[in-house]
Amino acid sequence: MHRFLAGLLAALGLIIATTAAAGPPRLTPANPQPSGLKPGLNVVYGYAPEGQHIKTLSDARHYLKRAEPGRPLTGLDYADTAKGEPTLTSKRAENVAARIWGYIRFDKPGVYDIDFLTNDGLHMEIGGQTVGHFDGRQTCDTIIGTQVEVPKAGWYELEGVYFNRLNTSCLHMRWAPVGGRLTWVPNSVFGRR
Repeated sequence: MHRFLAGLLAALGLIIATTAAAGPPRLTPANPQPSGLKPGLNVVYGYAPEGQHIKTLSDARHYLKRAEPGRPLTGLDYADTAKGEPTLTSKRAENVAARIWGYIRFDKPGVYDIDFLTNDGLHMEIGGQTVGHFDGRQTCDTIIGTQVEVPKAGWYELEGVYFNRLNTSCLHMRWAPVGGRLTWVPNSVFGRR
Protein backbone atom coordinates (compact mmCIF):
# COMPACT_ATOMS: atom_id res chain seq x y z
CA MET A 1 0.00 0.00 0.00
CA HIS A 2 2.86 2.41 0.86
CA ARG A 3 4.52 1.71 -2.51
CA PHE A 4 1.25 2.40 -4.30
CA LEU A 5 0.80 5.74 -2.50
CA ALA A 6 4.45 6.69 -3.05
CA GLY A 7 4.10 5.86 -6.76
CA LEU A 8 0.86 7.79 -7.00
CA LEU A 9 2.41 10.85 -5.33
CA ALA A 10 5.48 10.67 -7.59
CA ALA A 11 3.27 10.48 -10.71
CA LEU A 12 1.13 13.38 -9.49
CA GLY A 13 4.28 15.44 -8.82
CA LEU A 14 5.54 14.73 -12.34
CA ILE A 15 2.23 15.80 -13.86
CA ILE A 16 2.21 19.05 -11.86
CA ALA A 17 5.86 19.80 -12.72
CA THR A 18 5.25 19.10 -16.42
CA THR A 19 2.17 21.30 -16.48
CA ALA A 20 3.92 24.14 -14.66
CA ALA A 21 6.90 23.97 -17.03
CA ALA A 22 4.63 24.08 -20.08
CA GLY A 23 3.70 27.72 -19.43
CA PRO A 24 0.67 29.54 -20.79
CA PRO A 25 -0.91 28.50 -24.09
CA ARG A 26 0.93 29.94 -27.09
CA LEU A 27 -1.13 31.86 -29.65
CA THR A 28 -0.56 31.20 -33.35
CA PRO A 29 -0.20 34.35 -35.48
CA ALA A 30 -2.39 34.65 -38.58
CA ASN A 31 -0.55 33.19 -41.57
CA PRO A 32 -0.32 35.01 -43.86
CA GLN A 33 -0.57 38.26 -41.94
CA PRO A 34 -3.60 40.18 -43.27
CA SER A 35 -3.34 43.63 -44.80
CA GLY A 36 -5.90 46.27 -45.68
CA LEU A 37 -8.26 45.30 -42.84
CA LYS A 38 -11.34 47.38 -42.05
CA PRO A 39 -11.83 48.50 -38.44
CA GLY A 40 -13.96 46.36 -36.10
CA LEU A 41 -15.17 42.78 -36.09
CA ASN A 42 -17.65 40.82 -38.21
CA VAL A 43 -20.83 39.57 -36.55
CA VAL A 44 -23.90 37.55 -37.44
CA TYR A 45 -26.93 37.06 -35.18
CA GLY A 46 -29.32 34.24 -34.41
CA TYR A 47 -32.58 34.84 -32.58
CA ALA A 48 -34.71 32.48 -30.51
CA PRO A 49 -38.36 32.49 -31.59
CA GLU A 50 -40.90 34.13 -29.27
CA GLY A 51 -41.39 32.00 -26.15
CA GLN A 52 -38.04 30.17 -26.48
CA HIS A 53 -34.85 31.04 -24.65
CA ILE A 54 -31.11 30.88 -25.28
CA LYS A 55 -29.68 29.50 -22.03
CA THR A 56 -26.42 27.84 -23.14
CA LEU A 57 -23.70 28.08 -25.78
CA SER A 58 -25.23 24.98 -27.37
CA ASP A 59 -28.55 26.84 -27.72
CA ALA A 60 -26.67 29.83 -29.17
CA ARG A 61 -24.95 27.65 -31.80
CA HIS A 62 -28.33 26.12 -32.70
CA TYR A 63 -29.92 29.51 -33.40
CA LEU A 64 -26.83 30.68 -35.28
CA LYS A 65 -27.55 28.05 -37.95
CA ARG A 66 -30.06 30.60 -39.31
CA ALA A 67 -27.88 33.64 -38.73
CA GLU A 68 -28.47 37.09 -40.15
CA PRO A 69 -25.65 39.57 -40.86
CA GLY A 70 -25.28 42.35 -38.33
CA ARG A 71 -23.66 45.76 -38.38
CA PRO A 72 -19.93 45.19 -37.61
CA LEU A 73 -18.81 45.55 -34.00
CA THR A 74 -16.47 48.46 -33.27
CA GLY A 75 -14.50 46.17 -30.93
CA LEU A 76 -15.22 44.30 -27.71
CA ASP A 77 -16.24 47.12 -25.38
CA TYR A 78 -20.03 47.09 -25.14
CA ALA A 79 -21.27 48.55 -21.85
CA ASP A 80 -24.15 47.12 -19.85
CA THR A 81 -27.35 48.14 -21.61
CA ALA A 82 -30.59 49.37 -20.13
CA LYS A 83 -33.48 46.91 -20.29
CA GLY A 84 -34.96 46.92 -23.80
CA GLU A 85 -31.85 48.23 -25.57
CA PRO A 86 -30.44 46.02 -28.35
CA THR A 87 -27.73 43.45 -27.62
CA LEU A 88 -24.48 44.59 -29.31
CA THR A 89 -25.47 45.71 -32.85
CA SER A 90 -28.41 43.31 -33.17
CA LYS A 91 -32.03 44.22 -33.74
CA ARG A 92 -33.23 42.70 -30.45
CA ALA A 93 -32.60 43.03 -26.72
CA GLU A 94 -33.24 39.46 -25.57
CA ASN A 95 -32.52 35.87 -26.62
CA VAL A 96 -29.79 36.91 -29.04
CA ALA A 97 -26.84 34.75 -30.15
CA ALA A 98 -23.82 36.23 -31.93
CA ARG A 99 -20.95 34.71 -33.88
CA ILE A 100 -18.04 37.16 -33.86
CA TRP A 101 -14.87 36.92 -35.94
CA GLY A 102 -11.96 38.92 -37.29
CA TYR A 103 -8.47 39.78 -36.05
CA ILE A 104 -6.79 41.32 -33.02
CA ARG A 105 -3.37 42.98 -33.14
CA PHE A 106 -0.75 42.58 -30.43
CA ASP A 107 1.93 45.25 -30.77
CA LYS A 108 4.47 43.48 -28.55
CA PRO A 109 5.31 39.83 -27.90
CA GLY A 110 5.13 38.48 -24.35
CA VAL A 111 2.77 36.88 -21.86
CA TYR A 112 -0.60 38.60 -21.47
CA ASP A 113 -3.44 38.33 -18.97
CA ILE A 114 -6.83 38.38 -20.72
CA ASP A 115 -10.33 38.44 -19.28
CA PHE A 116 -13.88 39.29 -20.26
CA LEU A 117 -16.96 40.79 -18.67
CA THR A 118 -20.10 39.28 -20.13
CA ASN A 119 -23.85 39.02 -19.75
CA ASP A 120 -24.50 36.12 -20.51
CA GLY A 121 -22.41 33.29 -22.10
CA LEU A 122 -19.22 33.46 -24.14
CA HIS A 123 -16.69 31.20 -25.83
CA MET A 124 -13.78 33.18 -27.33
CA GLU A 125 -10.66 31.96 -29.14
CA ILE A 126 -7.61 33.92 -30.27
CA GLY A 127 -4.81 32.43 -32.33
CA GLY A 128 -6.23 28.91 -31.94
CA GLN A 129 -6.46 29.03 -28.13
CA THR A 130 -9.49 29.44 -25.86
CA VAL A 131 -9.10 32.74 -23.99
CA GLY A 132 -12.59 33.02 -22.47
CA HIS A 133 -15.34 30.54 -21.68
CA PHE A 134 -18.53 30.87 -19.66
CA ASP A 135 -21.53 28.67 -20.44
CA GLY A 136 -24.20 30.18 -18.25
CA ARG A 137 -26.16 33.27 -17.36
CA GLN A 138 -25.07 36.18 -15.20
CA THR A 139 -25.37 39.93 -14.87
CA CYS A 140 -22.49 41.92 -16.39
CA ASP A 141 -19.54 40.40 -14.54
CA THR A 142 -16.10 38.91 -15.13
CA ILE A 143 -15.48 35.34 -16.15
CA ILE A 144 -12.33 33.38 -15.32
CA GLY A 145 -9.36 35.01 -17.03
CA THR A 146 -6.40 33.35 -18.70
CA GLN A 147 -2.76 33.94 -19.55
CA VAL A 148 -1.46 33.48 -23.09
CA GLU A 149 1.92 33.74 -24.76
CA VAL A 150 2.09 36.04 -27.77
CA PRO A 151 5.19 34.86 -29.69
CA LYS A 152 5.49 37.91 -31.93
CA ALA A 153 3.83 41.22 -32.69
CA GLY A 154 1.12 41.11 -35.36
CA TRP A 155 -2.41 40.01 -36.18
CA TYR A 156 -4.10 36.96 -34.62
CA GLU A 157 -7.40 35.41 -35.67
CA LEU A 158 -10.25 35.93 -33.23
CA GLU A 159 -13.50 33.97 -33.20
CA GLY A 160 -16.25 33.63 -30.65
CA VAL A 161 -19.84 32.79 -29.79
CA TYR A 162 -21.78 35.00 -27.38
CA PHE A 163 -25.35 35.03 -26.14
CA ASN A 164 -27.68 37.19 -24.08
CA ARG A 165 -30.88 35.72 -22.68
CA LEU A 166 -32.92 38.35 -20.82
CA ASN A 167 -32.91 41.93 -19.63
CA THR A 168 -29.55 43.69 -20.09
CA SER A 169 -26.41 42.71 -22.03
CA CYS A 170 -22.69 43.54 -22.01
CA LEU A 171 -19.45 42.30 -23.57
CA HIS A 172 -16.02 43.70 -22.65
CA MET A 173 -12.46 42.44 -23.15
CA ARG A 174 -9.51 43.46 -20.98
CA TRP A 175 -5.79 42.73 -21.26
CA ALA A 176 -2.41 43.53 -19.74
CA PRO A 177 1.16 42.34 -20.04
CA VAL A 178 1.62 39.76 -17.26
CA GLY A 179 1.74 41.46 -13.87
CA GLY A 180 0.24 44.70 -15.23
CA ARG A 181 -3.14 46.27 -14.51
CA LEU A 182 -5.94 45.05 -16.78
CA THR A 183 -7.29 47.74 -19.13
CA TRP A 184 -10.03 47.76 -21.76
CA VAL A 185 -8.81 46.53 -25.13
CA PRO A 186 -8.98 49.55 -27.49
CA ASN A 187 -11.17 49.31 -30.58
CA SER A 188 -8.17 50.29 -32.74
CA VAL A 189 -6.58 46.80 -32.41
CA PHE A 190 -9.47 44.93 -34.04
CA GLY A 191 -9.73 44.35 -37.79
CA ARG A 192 -11.96 42.53 -40.25
CA ARG A 193 -11.97 41.57 -43.90
